[in-house]
Amino acid sequence: MYIKNPMAIENKSMDIIDKVMGDTNFSEEEMIIAKRMIHTTGDFDYRKIICFKGNFIESAKFEISKGTTIFTDTKMSYMGINKPALIKANCELKCFIDDEKVFQMSKELETTRSACAVDMAVANGIDCFVIGNAPTALFRILEHVKAGRLNPKFIVGVPVGFVGASESKELLREFDLSSISTEGNKGGSNVAASIINALLYMVVGR
Repeated sequence: MYIKNPMAIENKSMDIIDKVMGDTNFSEEEMIIAKRMIHTTGDFDYRKIICFKGNFIESAKFEISKGTTIFTDTKMSYMGINKPALIKANCELKCFIDDEKVFQMSKELETTRSACAVDMAVANGIDCFVIGNAPTALFRILEHVKAGRLNPKFIVGVPVGFVGASESKELLREFDLSSISTEGNKGGSNVAASIINALLYMVVGR
């Protein structure tokens, strides 16, 4: 006989994660996010590679609690974020990756659509960012910050891959910003979504 109830499956998974986690330096709320990331990936390496910077959890919870617009770099992150919880929090998501203007900008500037989507987000006054796939999006956010065009409220910076992912996250950690990132090449859109879901559940419940 196997477990069929979704919450029972999740609860049992979290119990298993608890047993393996052991002693960590995570605070109680950091642990909630770390467990959600591990639950999403099945990868206990995340215990050692998650980096919280500034007042990330406090800042993100505050923005979510007052209702905010959150930029995602991919449709996958967009789709992975819990919509009932998002609605409860009076928040909305924006992903401009398929916008026609972004296509045009990307051709004209000879850069990625992800970077151009960030430009569109900044132009629209968005200051909460979730990056799970594209290092160029994270690099572009930091260029805007350095130029004084952007003061992000929080950044989820967990792009995955072998070209620019690790470097973009290292650069993020050099900035005095409220952020969460991962060391090395691990991350992903599903990981990014899991972080926002953990924050949403902290603020509005399930």
